Amino acid sequence: MSKKSLNFLEQIIEKDLKEDKHGGRVHTRFPPEPNGYLHIGHAKALWVDFGLAAKYNGKTNLRFDDTNPTKEKTEYVDAIKKDIKWLGYEWDHEFYTSDYFQQMYDFAVDLIQKGHAYVDDSTAEEIREMKGTPTEPGVDSPYRDRSVAENLDLFERMKNGEFADGERVLRAKIYMAADNMLMRDPLMYRIKHATHHRTGDDWCIYPMYDFAHGQSDSIEKITHSLCSLEFIHHRPLYNWFIKKLETFPSRQTEFARMNVEYMITSKRKLLRLVEEGLVTGWNDPRMPTISGMRRRGYPAAAIRTFCETTGLTKRDNLIEMSLLESCIKTELNATASRVMAVLDPLKVVITNYPEGKTEDLLVENNPEDENSGSRKVPFSREIYIEKADFMEDAPEKFFRLSPGRDVRLKGAYIVHCDDCVKDENGEVIQVNCTYYDNSKSGEDVSNVKAKGTLHWVSIEHAVSAEVHLYDHLFSDPTPMGHEGKDYLEFFNKESLVINDKALVEPALLEAKVGDQFQFIRLGYFCADETFTKEKPVFNRTVTMRDSWAKMKK
Repeated sequence: MSKKSLNFLEQIIEKDLKEDKHGGRVHTRFPPEPNGYLHIGHAKALWVDFGLAAKYNGKTNLRFDDTNPTKEKTEYVDAIKKDIKWLGYEWDHEFYTSDYFQQMYDFAVDLIQKGHAYVDDSTAEEIREMKGTPTEPGVDSPYRDRSVAENLDLFERMKNGEFADGERVLRAKIYMAADNMLMRDPLMYRIKHATHHRTGDDWCIYPMYDFAHGQSDSIEKITHSLCSLEFIHHRPLYNWFIKKLETFPSRQTEFARMNVEYMITSKRKLLRLVEEGLVTGWNDPRMPTISGMRRRGYPAAAIRTFCETTGLTKRDNLIEMSLLESCIKTELNATASRVMAVLDPLKVVITNYPEGKTEDLLVENNPEDENSGSRKVPFSREIYIEKADFMEDAPEKFFRLSPGRDVRLKGAYIVHCDDCVKDENGEVIQVNCTYYDNSKSGEDVSNVKAKGTLHWVSIEHAVSAEVHLYDHLFSDPTPMGHEGKDYLEFFNKESLVINDKALVEPALLEAKVGDQFQFIRLGYFCADETFTKEKPVFNRTVTMRDSWAKMKK
């Protein structure tokens, strides 16, 4: 048997272990900023950070990058922790960058004392202009050559709250003609008089991401700092700070982020959807957030499988939505109970079935799981089927109900379609059938060959339900890939259709929030968080392929 090849991150780690770097340790971290909810891109990062650490008997820290008090909330912290646990990951230690604010400040003082940082009085616009362009070198700030003593004094006064927001910043002194513009004297600290969700008003200066991130890694002695590809240009600065401060030599390595069709993974842009009321919240089942996908019924195992299937690369690419849906269907096929529901009901009367009679048919919950058991489904003379399952003048390959044809009712009997009843507008409102009483499923001795099988619900026992039919949030697979166009121009106004005419079998009244089902022939659904016995609400997780609908295209 051939050995499975290692991805490039595994190759790096195994080389480090062989060379006994870091004493044979593997220690990763997952460092989200608590300014929104986790999304599908974070699921990939979690799979990388936790998966690699687990493979090499290492550890993973959860560290909240909480350096921007105006954007961050405890609500987001709690949601992130819930999502991580739901996905099946457990962190070894929980940290916050705010835990290190004093150490960060001391690091900054150290850089000032070494002549590697200075306080700049320039405005944000002036600093942008001094940066230059990718083809033109930057210009030194007039404050770049301040003395160490003056910089130390000003920086302490910044910390003490003597200056207004934006009045001064602390910058690293590197090289204003560097090819990498991030190395042109980047900002290290800015003034923000804002209450922090953990430290309150203890601080009014906050470290920038590029300064805080690497030093947090060093403080925690992270051996492999793994991040998405957009941070590749930040790596030289990451290394520069570690070298100048002589801290633990954490190492940053980048991998391609998760880009999936019809999804966006910018928290800022997702927040706009929430704020403008285009979705009901961060956990709207159309959102690419972990909480949204959980509410929609995506299994955590399917998301992990999706991450594994897409693998690790060094180059960004667009992943087809169909691959994610395939992972979901495979998981739910093995775990979800099969139940009967009718979304667009058409009445069927079995004219030769005794009036007033009810049978409790024993139906297997999941043929893929021998331990899933069975349940009783009531059957009676009058049932509902889908309107689309009847056609008065049907083509040869329409294996559903049509006058003169036979079809099996799932778990019940074979019926013969006799005729139909129409209203004054010519619309079919009732189908009349007769059944073969010796064709009961599991006991069939009728020798009648029925080519199609239909789902149904007993009219007498049917339970009304509200069903939410979800589609892609955007009508274009790359809503952010059109220059000069706002991504909201591609918002799919048909991404949610609410069906309040659905009818389901009575067993579904016992469902619990989050329970997952296969509505036979219709797709996979789950009980929404608003589900009650008084008002059952189900979300469509993913559709099932319909060979006839495909044939009609």
